[in-house]
Amino acid sequence: MSDELRKGTRVSGAGRAELAAELKRRYDEGESIRGLAAATGRSYGFVHRLLGEAGVELRGRGGATRKA
Repeated sequence: MSDELRKGTRVSGAGRAELAAELKRRYDEGESIRGLAAATGRSYGFVHRLLGEAGVELRGRGGATRKA
């Protein structure tokens, strides 16, 4: 990703909408939130929040499920 996305820099306006759309596309293709965070140099929380703003329906956590 570009230098403007360095950790701690503010992302707003059209740039934020553009980044949200790109992250939404990649998430929908199967990338994880942690993977997206690592690729963009942003935190898990930032990516999670941005996906929420983009209206993404988040996948459930992986692993085995238990019945009571």
